[in-house]
Amino acid sequence: MSRALVLAGLVCISCQAQPGPFHIKLPAGFHLEIYARVPGARQLCLTPNGTLFVGTRTDRVYAVTPQKKVIEVCRGLSNPNGVAYRDDSLYIGEVGRLLRITNVLQRLESKPLPEVLNNSLPDNLHHGYRVIRFGPDQRLYIGIGAPCNVGENPDPFGSLSRFSLDFRKVEVYARGVRNTMGFDWNPRDGSLWFTDNGRDLLGDDVPPEELNRAPRGGLHFGFPYRFGNNQPDPDFGSRAPAGLKTIPPEVPMQAHMAPLGMRFYRGKQFPANYRDCILLATHGSWNRSSPVGYNLMLARPDAAGQFRAETFAEGWLEGDKVKGRPVDVQELADGSVAISDDYAGVIYRLSYSH
Repeated sequence: MSRALVLAGLVCISCQAQPGPFHIKLPAGFHLEIYARVPGARQLCLTPNGTLFVGTRTDRVYAVTPQKKVIEVCRGLSNPNGVAYRDDSLYIGEVGRLLRITNVLQRLESKPLPEVLNNSLPDNLHHGYRVIRFGPDQRLYIGIGAPCNVGENPDPFGSLSRFSLDFRKVEVYARGVRNTMGFDWNPRDGSLWFTDNGRDLLGDDVPPEELNRAPRGGLHFGFPYRFGNNQPDPDFGSRAPAGLKTIPPEVPMQAHMAPLGMRFYRGKQFPANYRDCILLATHGSWNRSSPVGYNLMLARPDAAGQFRAETFAEGWLEGDKVKGRPVDVQELADGSVAISDDYAGVIYRLSYSH
């Protein structure tokens, strides 16, 4: 797989760009519109009837119906960033707990009280915002970030983990993951792919952000000992356990872009060459001398299966002026894609027409 560093600001897929909201530049044929206004919109999940659930970093979870009606499902929660849906139940990942609302589509407007499935998750706010998603094995996966910029921490910190089938226990699936805020399974081979945000305080361009591939559980992806192409961390590289084998990223990206939500595109609305490509939202830098990110990236496999990333949509950053911060992407039933933006408080709909 390619290890070449993918820099921010690459040329769009098509030179014929067109504006969307906030003058977003898109490849020819693509359109961006505001689908719904949801304060602090973060992780998204979709139900079979087209209802979109929306997590936030406030105290509330929302639903957007197929008629685009925005409903406050519940409030009084602790940073309910993570949402996942299965069998008419909504699962909510708080900082320290996993919650569930059963028969949720029948109870949307009654503000049901969620039941607590697990209250043993770490409650550290630093990298404590949860992303959750059911895997092909029917188990619920969850990101549990390191509670610091950089450091050695016990399990389950710095991991991509999964719950037992009864949700009572958490098992580490991948270690050495500083803070993943998005993951999906490759429809071609079933492997788990995930974003990871690199550490700070090493300058503008180190370490690279990461898009990683885990073909199986039990692998270590470097943090805090190594980053990029197994480069030793200047503070913790010498502390790596003897014989530790670490997995470099499939796609390194510009440092501090903050890649968050990602999805393999499975739909049929976009042109055929977008099938099985990765759409990835970058939240944007906060600690870089020249800001980067604030865009959508596309990672496309070549004939040999090597993924390379390029800018797909940009314009949420104009100079130093921030107009939006993409967070998550979720394919909709018609093959269009919903994109959350917690800065602008909206959900966009990305569509394609000839």
